[in-house]
Amino acid sequence: MKQKLTQFFKDDLGATAIEYGLIISAVAGGIIVALNILGVKTGELFKLVTDAL
Repeated sequence: MKQKLTQFFKDDLGATAIEYGLIISAVAGGIIVALNILGVKTGELFKLVTDAL
């Protein structure tokens, strides 16, 4: 029983999966923010070109 508990606490596969999940979510959040900013800037550019025409 003691050996099983020791093995359970030394196993870090679950922690690694959680860390990868956090990294992926942070990258996805950054991409979403960048696309929102880029989308607004692109919309403003198209409006400027349309007004100029």
